[in-house]
Parts: sequence; C-alpha cells; structure tokens
Amino acid sequence: MRNYKLDQTQTPIFDSLMEYVKRDTIPFHVPGHKKGDGMDNKFKDFVGTNILSIDVTVFKLVDSLHHPTTSIKKAMELAADCYGSDMAFISVHGTSGAIQAMIMSVVSEGEKIIIPRNVHKSVTAGIILSGANPIFMQPEIDKNLGIAHGVTPKTVEETLKMHPDAKAVLVINPTYYGVATDIKKIAEIVHSYNIPLIVDEAHGPHLGFNERLPISAMDAGADMCSQSTHKIIGSMTQSSFLQVRGGRVDINRVQSMMSLLQTTSPLYPLMASLDVARMQIATKGKELLDKAIDLAEYTRAEINKIPGLYCFGREILGQSGVYALDPTKITITAKGLGLTGYELDSMLADEYHIQLELSDLYNALAVGSFGDTKEKNDKLINALWDISKRFYGKRPVKGDVLDIPSIPERSLTPRQAYYAKKKSVPLKESVGLVSCEFLMSYPPGIPVLCPGEVITKEIIDYVQELKDTGLYVQGTEDPEVNFIKVVE
Repeated sequence: MRNYKLDQTQTPIFDSLMEYVKRDTIPFHVPGHKKGDGMDNKFKDFVGTNILSIDVTVFKLVDSLHHPTTSIKKAMELAADCYGSDMAFISVHGTSGAIQAMIMSVVSEGEKIIIPRNVHKSVTAGIILSGANPIFMQPEIDKNLGIAHGVTPKTVEETLKMHPDAKAVLVINPTYYGVATDIKKIAEIVHSYNIPLIVDEAHGPHLGFNERLPISAMDAGADMCSQSTHKIIGSMTQSSFLQVRGGRVDINRVQSMMSLLQTTSPLYPLMASLDVARMQIATKGKELLDKAIDLAEYTRAEINKIPGLYCFGREILGQSGVYALDPTKITITAKGLGLTGYELDSMLADEYHIQLELSDLYNALAVGSFGDTKEKNDKLINALWDISKRFYGKRPVKGDVLDIPSIPERSLTPRQAYYAKKKSVPLKESVGLVSCEFLMSYPPGIPVLCPGEVITKEIIDYVQELKDTGLYVQGTEDPEVNFIKVVE
C-alpha cells in the first residue's frame, strides 16, 4: 500500500466550512437563499438547513477553486499524495468535465488522439471541443456477455505503429463492468513513443487501496486519469478528481483547461464531500474495501446458484482484454431466463424497488460499495430467485449476442461535422450521408455512430433492433431517434 507524505486524516475544505458555520457569519453574499432563510420550505424542510448553511460562494475563509491558496489548495495536495500523482484537480463538473479537460490538455485542432471505440460520450465531447482527430481502437468484445472489455496492449501497439504521429493515447480502465486491461504494459508501450497515456478511470477511484483490486492508473505509470470519486467512494454526485503526473503533460495547461470548463460558482458541499471521501479512502480504505469485496463475492456466488442467471467472475480472467477484475461490480446476465437486461432491471425497480446501475440487451449491473449491507444484498438475491422461478424455462433462451456494427468510415472530424451546416432526414433514408450527431445506447453510452462518420445500413438496422427490444437509444435531437441531422 502507498506511503503518504501528508497527514491524510485532514479535511481542510470541510474544516473551513465548519469554521464559517461556527462563526455564525451573517451572509451578504450569494446564494440568495442565505443559509436557507430565503428558501421555500417545500425543499428546505426535507434537506434541512445544515447543507444550506455551507452552500457559500468564494471568499477568503473558504478559498477559491479557480485560484486556490488555502483550504482548497491543501485538499488538492492531500488528494495528489493519496493517489500518488503530482497534482490533483477538483472537478465539480463530474468526470465528464475532467475528461474534457484531460483531452484538451494534450491535443489541439487537427492532432491525432488514439481512443477505444467504447468511450463515454464525454470523450467525444472533449474531441469536439479540442478539434482533435480521433483514431479508434476496437475493444475486445465478449461474445457470451455482449459487452466490450478493455483494449489489449497488442491493439495499442499496432495502432501506434500505424499512427506514430499521434499526440496521446486514451484508454478506459476499468470498464463500467469492472474489467481491467494490462494498463502497466500499455503505459510502457505509449511511453516508448514519448507521448502521454491518459485514462478514463471513472470506475476506479478505489483502485490502489486494496491488493484484491486491479492496479490504479497512477500506480501503473499513466500521465493523467479522471476518477468518479462520487461513483464508488462516497463523495456527492458530480464531484471527481483529475490526477496529473508532470513531465509528458503540462500541469499549467491542465489548470487553464479546468478553469476554462468549470463553473466559477462551484458548490462547496460537493468539494467538502470530495475532501472527506479522500480522507476516508486514504485512512480506512483497505478494511472498507475488504468488506465491500467480501459482500460482492458472496452475492456473486449466490446469484450463480440461481437457475437462468450468470454473474461472471475470475473464470473470465485471461480472455482477450481481461487482465484483472474489480469484484465489486456485479454483472447479472439474464439471457438464460430469456429476458433482456433491460427487462430484469425494470422488474427489480418496479416490483421490488431495487434500483440497479444500468442494463443492456443481456445484462444488468449492480454496483457494490462501502454502503452495502448483507441485508440489502440478500433482498437482491431473493428478488432474483423470485424472478427466476417465474421465467426459468418459460421463454426461449437467446443464443448469440447482437453484433455491434463495425466502425464506419469517417469523412470529417467530429468538430467539423458538429458545426457543419445540417439538415434533418429520416434515419431509414440516411445511408451514405455524413452524420452530425451521435447514436448510442445509453447506458453504457457506447457510440455506434459519431459526428463526421458515414451512416451505414448496418447501423440503422442495429438501432432498430435496440429500439424493438425497448432499449433507450439516444444522441439525436429527435427524442424518438426517427430523424438524424446530417451534413448538407
């Protein structure tokens, strides 16, 4: 485990807000609700005035996110020490904002960046904002589960050989489903070209604090990574870290990109929760994660006893793109019941009031964390037994998974297409035209079509099949996804 240079029990942002409260300061500053006094009771009576009393604006006592000199600066130093980076930036625009800043820090207009196809839409947004030219790598697709795993070191190496002029490589590690690639090997390959490796580590802010988990991006030698601290380790939604290692990346440029993209009115409760979450993972992470991992492993084993359901685990290690696993992610494959992941997800939510994280055509994902208890997990297991008894053997079992269409040809950069003169056409009549919009199933947000790409019949058929299954397809201005904007 990591040796810290700083006292990780400190929570400077939270402490500065507590000092503000203790002084019983009279607010002649925004926000206008003034510690809740000016807010309607409908909202206030539910949330209470404590959270409202620390919803403040920038002033000396509580420091400034854009020009940190005291408590926020200290919190960033503590987070960098905690994760083994040179600088940790606080993002109140979630990991999406951090990812956009990360991309804009390493590539400019027309420059190449190598990325996997199964990137989150925030990556493509970063590419549109930067004007960069994306070079796609195909991740490894699991034909049994119908999900994308990591990209392999071999794929990264081959892509770099074809594009030695690329300015950076971005990988997702781990995936939404908790699958990690050999990121240490990928870092070595990327660095042999003397360019930075940047990592979408949205689903890995807890890595590096327990030896039963995959290696973290920073420990593997990555140059930058963005982490959804709020997704796993207890900070509030929308608060994330951007970890940076100096050298191949200009830390000052990252700072200016974060400043460019973030609000000048950050929510202090978000930043305070991030500060305390960092303290928690640094000081109690190992034992909290042991408990979460044990509970998830118990749940996985119990679900695997249920007829018609399958929860992948260590048996898929060594498959292409599967180097290590985060056991806290519980992927429930419902194919054996003749159900889609979407149907299973909906049943659990509507009938049992159990809300999962996401579903796709074949799977539904339960995310484990420190906040779980055996009692809650048993309720999930019992509900799944119930559903199995109702459906096992009653419906035809789905065979092979639906193939994701191949990456279409690109005629413009995403930025050029996004800002091009456009017209709206029926999706069914758009074959051969250049898209100005995305098409993706969300979650997990893997684009089948990006701005600048030529629309194929294969893509149109795939989208129709997703819609027929009840899955939510999005990306177009038309909410029904019957029309798509194309370049005039």
